[in-house]
Order: sequence, then structure tokens, then C-alpha cells
Amino acid sequence: MIDGGEDYDQLIVAVAQTRDRDAFARLFQHFAPRLKAWLIKGGAADAAAEEFAQEAMLTVWRKAELFDARMAQASTWIFTIARNRRLDALRKDARVAPVDLLPPGLDPDRPDDLLEGRQDAARIREAMAALTPEQAQVVHLAFFLDQPHSAISERLSLPLGTVKSRIRKAMLKLRVMLEQEGGR
Repeated sequence: MIDGGEDYDQLIVAVAQTRDRDAFARLFQHFAPRLKAWLIKGGAADAAAEEFAQEAMLTVWRKAELFDARMAQASTWIFTIARNRRLDALRKDARVAPVDLLPPGLDPDRPDDLLEGRQDAARIREAMAALTPEQAQVVHLAFFLDQPHSAISERLSLPLGTVKSRIRKAMLKLRVMLEQEGGR
């Protein structure tokens, strides 16, 4: 139970079992503003953060039956949905547009852009190499293979909390290393 005695896990179960609109409204009222703030803090524009938050909550409504309180708390599940929505959008935006759809005068293969991309990739590889093998393994599974934390936990026979802790520590270490390198 959290905030004023509200049990968000049970609210999701109510949505899953009976499509309880009141339970969903309480979930939405609690999580939507928090998701939006978290997404903005993570770099999303205000309108995009609002859209991702709404899409995440819509997914909660549609897929509530997939929630498993043994695997994660409601907040973890909901924030993961929002994170995945944002990552999907970032991946979609990162795809190279076909040349005939690019604005006139924009060359998609400018050498300086290619060099910059290679340099960024090299910095990330260097930073990843500085992680412990355990941290590198969970980061690779989570971010390069897009595995959910619960699947990583199962695959490596580790408690879910250990997986999350390793990822958190690795990301903090990577952030520090990349910020230092970027400041040179």
C-alpha cells in the first residue's frame, strides 16, 4: 500500500478482472502526472511526455491482465510501460528516412555525421568495457536485447532486485563516465 492506503497492485487486478473504471481512474489520477514529470525529467518534450503517459495508461487498461504482482510492483510495471513507449518512439525517430523523402539538400551520408556517430559508438563501447562483467551483462540484456528485468532475472537465475540494482549502478557509472568524456 502506498499514498493514503491505496493498493495500486489491487487496482490493476480490479481493472483486469472486472474492467473497474473507478480503479482505473484512481490509477490514472495517481500515475499519469508522475509519468509525465518523469518523462520530462528524462528529456521528453512536454507534449510528447503527456502523450507517452497517456499511451502507457491506455496500455494498463488494455493489458491489465498481464500484470503479475509477484514479478513487479504496479509502479514498476507502469513506469516500464511508459519507458518502453518512449524507447519505441526514439527508435522509430532514429530510423533513417528513405533518401527520396528527405528534404532537398539534406545529404544523409555526410562524412562528418558518420564520423560523429562512430565516435559516439566508440565512447559507449569504451564506457561499457569499464563496467564489471555482471553490470555489462545486465545492461546488454536490458538495453541492447530489450529484455525486461523479469526475463533477465529468470535467465540469469538472479533475484529481480539484484538485476535492477546492477542496472541502476551500471547506468550511473556510464552516465558519469560519458559526462566526463564529453567534458574533455
